[in-house]
Amino acid sequence: MAFVRPFKFEDTEDAKYICRATLPPSLSASAAGTRLAPYLWTLQFTHLFPQNCFVLDDGSGRTVGYVIGVPDVFAFAAAYPRYVDEVLRGEQGRRDVPVPNQLDTPEPWSTTGDGQVNEQSLVQQAYKVEWLVLDGVEGKKELVRDYRAMLHINLLPGWQAKGWGRKMIERFVESVKKVVEDGKDGEGRGVYDFGKGIQLGVAGRIQRWWRFMRRLGSGCIRG
Repeated sequence: MAFVRPFKFEDTEDAKYICRATLPPSLSASAAGTRLAPYLWTLQFTHLFPQNCFVLDDGSGRTVGYVIGVPDVFAFAAAYPRYVDEVLRGEQGRRDVPVPNQLDTPEPWSTTGDGQVNEQSLVQQAYKVEWLVLDGVEGKKELVRDYRAMLHINLLPGWQAKGWGRKMIERFVESVKKVVEDGKDGEGRGVYDFGKGIQLGVAGRIQRWWRFMRRLGSGCIRG
């Protein structure tokens, strides 16, 4: 019987598979996008904040979905150099993620005019956390400032629309509240601050996700 449990290091390859299997067409059609995706949207969360990462186990030990994230994106950004050193510059990381040509100016998402993803844009974001989660589209800085917790959720197609998404997000919210509360010092000052709540990253079938989030309810956690 399937159940939600904490992420374990042994789940890493399954998590990479799930990330790649649920990519939107703009990325899944690109060999570079498919190869690099877990290094942008999965592995840094499981590596730096495993205490806030959970998987859906199908009952046999196989991971068929995950909810991953951080309680505070600014704490995440501060810890990010460790991800670069330990994962991107590790043996597998060096094979999969080429070192960017430069990190001074963001490369355009696409350079071909047909929407094909630019590999240099992806590797830049993998190496530079500011461009990955703190800056970018209009309004991003304001969103991050107010909603400092972040989550990504992915389920393989056969496990969607069965109630697991709600259970996984509830588990993540509980973990954020706990880590924020446990991180306070004797005067009540916190190491982590989730601000007004959680920002949710979505891609692909966005309208379906909006319907799901409306059913779940807004303001997953409040300060």
